[in-house]
Parts: sequence; structure tokens; C-alpha cells
Amino acid sequence: MCDHKNCQDISQLLEQNRLWADQMVENDPDFFRRLSDQQNPDFLWIGCSDSRVPANQIINLPPGEVFVHRNVANVLHHNDMNALSVIQYAVDVLKVKHIMIVGHYGCGGIRAAVTGGDNGIVDYWLNTVRNLYHQHQESLSHLSLDEQIDRMCELNVRAQVSNLCQTKILQRAWERDQEVTVHGWCYSLKNGLVKDLDCTVTTFDEAEAFRISC
Repeated sequence: MCDHKNCQDISQLLEQNRLWADQMVENDPDFFRRLSDQQNPDFLWIGCSDSRVPANQIINLPPGEVFVHRNVANVLHHNDMNALSVIQYAVDVLKVKHIMIVGHYGCGGIRAAVTGGDNGIVDYWLNTVRNLYHQHQESLSHLSLDEQIDRMCELNVRAQVSNLCQTKILQRAWERDQEVTVHGWCYSLKNGLVKDLDCTVTTFDEAEAFRISC
């Protein structure tokens, strides 16, 4: 049984939900009817679990417009059945046109991978990020710690774009001439702006060229 304050906190969330639903219906009486009929988004967002990085708000799109997968440090492991199931559904069923892998500057997961130490089970999850840091450590050594972390946020996004493009899901989509483009972005908590990292991939040939460049 929850204590009084915790119950009040949850009750407040439920009340806020009711007010939000009422406001949405007041503004658009058919909103929930349309939303419940089907989802037909053009976008898949693969981002960090950080509570400060909400997908829909950042790109100012309403519910139903963005299919979302989030995890610590926006990492795509080739044995992550959760992420791969989301991607396959988005590509094969929803036929999304764009997949955005979105990191954010100052990411706590990236910081943990860079600084090391014992962070519990998340260390297993971040092992590939740590390896990526060791790969680039020499070229980053002239930067301050915060600058290294921000640069690693970008390098991690680029690595995940390459990982995504190597999946059979994307390769088969491109083989059948399905239009789906992968983008790499990094979001700034300081000003709310998204930086395009210029690693957009639209075809299998582009994916191969990008993999080699990484």
C-alpha cells in the first residue's frame, strides 16, 4: 500500500490526464476517434530514455505521428529483439518514410561509458559505446571531459546509424525499392535545437559507403 504522499502524486497524474483529455476533445471533438482508428506515422524515432528528450514535443508533432523506441544512450545492438521488433514493425508494417536516431548532448549513458567506474548492469549495455570511445580516445584527448562527451554523443549516433543500416530489415526494404531514409541527429538540452549530423542514408549503396567511412 502506498504512503499518502505517493498516492497523492499518482492521483495528481490521473487528474492531469483527465484534464488533458477534456481539453483535447474541447479543441477537436474527433481527435480520439481518429487516433483510435489506426496509426499511420511517417517517422520512427530511436532515442535516449532521458526524460528531458520527448520525441513528439521536440519536433512539434501530435500523438500518432511518431513511432518511438527509446533506451539508454540510443544504442542499437544487433541482438536486441525489442529494438529490432520495433524497427521491423515500423518499416514492414507502418511503412515509415524516415528513421531518426537521436542522441543528446550531455548524455548520462555516454558519460558513464567515457568515465568508466562501476555503474551496475548498464555497463553491459554500454560496452559497445565504451569500445567506440577507446577507438577514438586519442583524437579526443585534447578536449575537456564535457567536450569529449558531447563529441562522443555525435560519434555514437553515427555508429548507430551504421548499425541500423546493416540490419536485414533495412537492407530488404531497400532491395524492394521501399522509400525509407535513416537520419542521425543530436539534440541540445541547452537551446532545444536538433543538429543534423550529416549522416543521412537512403540506399544500400550509401549504407555501404557510410559503413566504410565509419
